[in-house]
Amino acid sequence: MSDFDTVIRGTLVNEDGVTENGFIAIRDGRIARLGQGTPPAAAETHDFGSALVLPGTIDGQVHSRSQKDQEDFVWSTRSAAAGGVTTIVDMPYDAGTLISTADLLTEKATSAAEQARVDFALYGTIRPSEGPRHIAAMAKAGAIGFKFSTFDTDPNRFPRIPTPLLHACFEAVARTGLIAGVHNENDECVKVWSEAVKATGRTDYRTHGDSRPPIAETLAIAEVYEIAEATGCPAHIVHCSVGRGYEMAEAYRAQGVDATIEACIHYLVCSEEEDVSRLIGRAKCNPPIRSAKEREKIWQHLAAGRVTIVSTDHVAWSLAAKSSPIMLENSSGMPGLEVLPSLLLDGLTDRGLPLTHAPRLLATNPARLFRLSDQKGALALGLDADIAVFAERPRIYDPSASGHNVVGWSPYEGRRIRHAPIATFQRGSLIFDGTDVLAEPGTGRFVRPSVNALTPTA
Repeated sequence: MSDFDTVIRGTLVNEDGVTENGFIAIRDGRIARLGQGTPPAAAETHDFGSALVLPGTIDGQVHSRSQKDQEDFVWSTRSAAAGGVTTIVDMPYDAGTLISTADLLTEKATSAAEQARVDFALYGTIRPSEGPRHIAAMAKAGAIGFKFSTFDTDPNRFPRIPTPLLHACFEAVARTGLIAGVHNENDECVKVWSEAVKATGRTDYRTHGDSRPPIAETLAIAEVYEIAEATGCPAHIVHCSVGRGYEMAEAYRAQGVDATIEACIHYLVCSEEEDVSRLIGRAKCNPPIRSAKEREKIWQHLAAGRVTIVSTDHVAWSLAAKSSPIMLENSSGMPGLEVLPSLLLDGLTDRGLPLTHAPRLLATNPARLFRLSDQKGALALGLDADIAVFAERPRIYDPSASGHNVVGWSPYEGRRIRHAPIATFQRGSLIFDGTDVLAEPGTGRFVRPSVNALTPTA
């Protein structure tokens, strides 16, 4: 009789190194043994040869319910499984519902659990009129952290939190031990400059970036980190499109502030002149995609260890919401769950950077950031056996071909992507075989942060 349920063989890639001819032995859904060479006997063995075996990706920024009756968790988590993503962290800005109380968070967790094919965690937020009074209860209900915005995207669905109120919220979040994640754009600047751009009569692709220039972003970042310094609250910038933002995060960390920062994959892959110019509304996101020069600055910060995590900021808007020839009329955001790890692995190898950046940015650091490191985030003993396997299988990406996306478009459509997920495992069970998603709705679990995982994040 075997001691293990499953053995997975391949080239193990962890934050701390690469192990060729390695193996992972799994028992009861957790990693029970790691090694190199001849593996132990198991009821089931998956031998992937020299393929890369990574901890499953934790995508720290997903919007499953931004458009009513569109994607939802049944589709977002299907795309995730097909991409090697085993946990998604979902935003609190659902169409028709702002997740701003413990009851609303619990209701969302219950309904999402009926649909999810991979594990999921949930941010909470506040309604400005109610202040921070529900923060403690949402933390008790299992919120992974709290999301705020310095920009008023929508007063009901995605409201701005004014500076004094943000300070009060940070004080409340600090008492929970969780993070305060912030959408970083200065409201006054964006509104004034957007109106100025509209007044010119221009409608071209550059209008979006012109209406939200880098200074609008860095002013908001400074506000967030200053409030963090004053309150002792861990502060996380949920997306940064400019190199200076990463410099600011590093400077505040040097001053003792728990300052973390996130790079969305589109800021690492796309540029305004190469991609926004041809994709128009399909490449509209907030903050905007910047120049190729700015993109390379972010890669330099990534190589230097100044990027905390990489995410998608995934939202699968219908094409109707992304196809206006008037750039500023399009909805902001884009899908990316099916290709997140693949694109990052391609970028690392293109630049000759160590593959170990991938597990650090996609799994280990997200687990630390969201207080999950005693459950997930690494190929390590005792953790959930959430595992993704990648091989070099170059293809021209067609988001409609796989059948795993609710929409048939992507900003990465037509791009040659070399790395492909050939298997995804959740707690040791195969949920994607390289072609088909095997996990049924309801397979995924609601993941709660743990006070035992309150460890500093690099």
